[in-house]
Amino acid sequence: MDWISPRSLKRLGMLNMNRRNVDYIARYNERSSYPLVDNKLKTKLVVAEYGVKTPKLLQVVHQQHEISHFREMAEDLAGFAIKPAKGSGGKGITVITGRDGDEYIKASGSRVDSRFLERHLTNILAGLYSLAGTPDVAIVENLVESAPSLAKYSHQGVPDIRIIVFQGYPVMAMLRLATTASDGKANLHQGAVGVGLDIGSGQGLNAVQFNRPITLHPDTGLALENIQIEAWDEMLEMASRCYEATGLGYMGVDLVVDANEGPLLLELNARPGLAIQMANGRGLLPRLRAIEALKRPHFTPLERSRFAMETFASN
Repeated sequence: MDWISPRSLKRLGMLNMNRRNVDYIARYNERSSYPLVDNKLKTKLVVAEYGVKTPKLLQVVHQQHEISHFREMAEDLAGFAIKPAKGSGGKGITVITGRDGDEYIKASGSRVDSRFLERHLTNILAGLYSLAGTPDVAIVENLVESAPSLAKYSHQGVPDIRIIVFQGYPVMAMLRLATTASDGKANLHQGAVGVGLDIGSGQGLNAVQFNRPITLHPDTGLALENIQIEAWDEMLEMASRCYEATGLGYMGVDLVVDANEGPLLLELNARPGLAIQMANGRGLLPRLRAIEALKRPHFTPLERSRFAMETFASN
């Protein structure tokens, strides 16, 4: 069946877009906090004050004349990522995973030269990828090397973990795996695989691609049911700590597990999508209401993450 009745969706506690926008985003997210999460550079700076690690910042390009310094900075680097500070949905992100002489090798395996990357930086500064088309800045970060236990499941891209955090409590999570269809990006709308994760353990639950259930990764052929996220307790506490850093009551926290650095924050999202419910096979509403009903909230990130692990565990 390709459809489900509204009654069934309600019974599953599915959060729809209108209710998300009115009852949670508009109600719990102060507009003054949006610039902190809509700008990756500002996010990196503010979360660092709260002990949340991010990929190492290599360069910030504010003006056109600074692009000339990029080639010098990248001369001895084997890999790095170029990102628009105000981009969204993975747009404008270019990941370089290696060098071959004067050529740079992208995550997809294609090769580009320095002139290509400099044009890309120019496009970022012009606002080609920014949320409102306004002028932007480009950030160059250290290349994230995914932990081998997760890297094997993804195709030509770094897998990441999206955690929905409400009032500082992690309430739902999923792993996003890149595919050929998603062009190596962990974006569900472009064809990445979403694997629902048990909040209590970090164990894989269900998996979907294009909102349809799957059991095997379409490119690697690996079964998705036995995935286990490393350092799960640490990741949940990191996600919870982002509440203090931003003051946002409802947000998406995107993390990766680096092979050398462990859990790192990629970015925050004040308007996280709803496909995470499909990946988990259950709705957000019961969990959000459980947090709203708390008479005595927990005041530390550790307390909130432990409460979530106990309360929202699948078993």
